Amino acid sequence: MTALNSKYTDFEGLREQAIALRREGLSLRQIRDRLHIHNNDILNRLVKGEPAPEWTKRPRAKDDQREKARELRLKGLTYDRIQLELGCSKSSISLWVRDLPKPPKRTPEEASAISKRGWEPTMKRREAERREAKEQAEREIGVMTDRELFVAGVALYWAEGAKSKPHHPQERVSFINSDPEVIETFLAWLDLVDVDRGRLRFQIQIHESADVTASEHFWAGVVGIDVTALSKTTLKRHNPKTNRKNIGDSYHGCLNIRVLQSADLYRRIEGWWYGIVGAASRASDPKNRT
Repeated sequence: MTALNSKYTDFEGLREQAIALRREGLSLRQIRDRLHIHNNDILNRLVKGEPAPEWTKRPRAKDDQREKARELRLKGLTYDRIQLELGCSKSSISLWVRDLPKPPKRTPEEASAISKRGWEPTMKRREAERREAKEQAEREIGVMTDRELFVAGVALYWAEGAKSKPHHPQERVSFINSDPEVIETFLAWLDLVDVDRGRLRFQIQIHESADVTASEHFWAGVVGIDVTALSKTTLKRHNPKTNRKNIGDSYHGCLNIRVLQSADLYRRIEGWWYGIVGAASRASDPKNRT
């Protein structure tokens, strides 16, 4: 035995005391404080051979996770998927399963699904923020006056409606859109400027591969007419090489609203639009600001 510090020359006596305390169920720290031994090497030698009390043993909480990780790895799961299943770190997983064979490479679809699952909390938070921003903006509009609807409708038509061109001078009001709410807003504007509904003609334009009959009933319901009052639907020929995104049950094509005898109305719309442009220009001029 190597020489001990003079403070611990009675090693056997200290060992008897340390063993007795250990058997009473004391931890090393408690024995250290009781015997005033602050040398860890000597403290460990004093209790050598005596098992630690059960209560001092650190539970191996990761043992179950390790076994589950190995089971999942043997089923072919990747580190990412094991991490999602168990909630532990990739570094731990790597240590636990590094002796096991690697699973086959995952498909792009699997990789995308895993990525989405990992982003779910963030995506949910962002969606809540997005919804709150939209709802707040909607509340800010409140009730529209007739003048506000009038100005909005003129801008809407000039952005989305048909316009006369130098190479194709044609003064008529024709408006086409795929959004039913835009269509409803435009109809409300036509009512505001005293366009009789009897002067309106409705025609659907849709891909031939879509459910044409369902779309005709959909648009007839939006504008409040019988489906038989629709003009003949225009079918767009399907091109198999085109990777279209506007498919599925939510696709209803576009609705074209044409106003009969509308040359005068078109000229007024154009005048109204340039009136808006001029007013906006004057409002933005620093000389006109108070």
